[in-house]
Amino acid sequence: MDRPVVACVLAGGIGSRLYPASRSDRPKQFLPLADGQSLLSRTIDRTAFADERYVLTRDSFADEIREHAPEAGVLVEPAGKDTGPALVYAAWRLRDRFDEEPVLICLPSDHHVADDAAFAARLERAAAVAAETEGLVTLGVEPTRPATGYGYIVPDGDSDERALEDGDDCVPVDRFTEKPDRETATRLVDAGAYWNAGIFAWSPSAVLREARDSPLAPLVDALEAGEPERGFDAVDAVSVDYAIMERATDVYVTPLSVGWDDLGIWDAVGRVRAADDADNEAVAGEVLSLEAADNVIAAPDAHVSLIEVEDLIVAAYDDRILVAPREASQRVRDVVDRLRERESF
Repeated sequence: MDRPVVACVLAGGIGSRLYPASRSDRPKQFLPLADGQSLLSRTIDRTAFADERYVLTRDSFADEIREHAPEAGVLVEPAGKDTGPALVYAAWRLRDRFDEEPVLICLPSDHHVADDAAFAARLERAAAVAAETEGLVTLGVEPTRPATGYGYIVPDGDSDERALEDGDDCVPVDRFTEKPDRETATRLVDAGAYWNAGIFAWSPSAVLREARDSPLAPLVDALEAGEPERGFDAVDAVSVDYAIMERATDVYVTPLSVGWDDLGIWDAVGRVRAADDADNEAVAGEVLSLEAADNVIAAPDAHVSLIEVEDLIVAAYDDRILVAPREASQRVRDVVDRLRERESF
C-alpha cells in the first residue's frame, strides 16, 4: 500500500466479566491470562506490521499503558462512552498526523489469536480493501460453534464476491445481528454468517463520514470545532456497531479463519488454556483435583482443591472469591453491577 497503516488498539475498558481478576484499578488488558504476557502486550506484538501503533484508553490507565506497550503512542479519550465515541475520536485525532491520510486498523486488546502471522496478513488485506473501497471493512470470524455470546455478521448472499488483487474475497454485509439465542445462532452458522470480532479497517474520512449520519453526529460537529469534551458530553455511550456499522451502507466483511477467541469471560479464558491431566484449565495458582473436570481455576495466591465437581469457575484474587458455573460466565457482569451499587467494586 502507498498509504500508511495505523493500528489503533482499544484498551479503555475494565473487563467486568473477568471479576475478580479485573477490577477498576486492574483492568483485564493488563492481565497475563494467556501465555505470561499481558493481553495488551500480545495485541501490540501482533500489530507489528503497521507503520505506527496507538493505544486508545482512559486517563487513569495511560501511564500503565506505556509500561505494556512502550513502542505505541497513547490516545486518551475524554470520557469512557463505549466503542462508538472512542473510535470516532481516534479517527479525528489520527486523520491529520500523516502527509497522506492513513488507513486505520481498529481492534480490541483482549483477544486470543492462534496464528499471529495469518492474523496480521488478514489485517493487512482488510486495510487494502478499506483503501480500495473507501468503505468500512469488518473482519468476520468463521464460527466453530453456534455461540450465543457473540454478535454475527450476515454477508450479502445476492452480491458478487469482490476479487481482491491476491485472490482473497470480500463481500458486502447484509446485516449485523446482536447476540442470539442458541436456536438462532445455529441457523446463522448454517447460513454462513460470521462471528463479529469487533475488528475494523477504514480511513478516518470514511468513518467520520458515516458518523455524521448517526447518533454520533453531535460528537463529530464538536470535534470539527476542536471541542472534544463538549462532543463527548453531547452523546450517550454506544457501541460502534449500533451507532455506525448497522446503519452504514458501504460495509464489507472479509473472513478470518485463524483460531480466535474473545477473552472477555472466564469460559473463554479456559478454552485457550492447556488443560491438566484432569482436564481442568488452571489459569493461575496451584490446583489439586480429585475426579473433577472442565473447571476454570484462577487463584494466583492460593491452593485450590476440587473434589467431584465439573464445569465451574473458581477465581480468587485479593479478598474476593467467585464461584459460578462456566455456562454463567456472561452473568459475572451482574455481580459487578451489584457491587457497584454498593460502592464496593
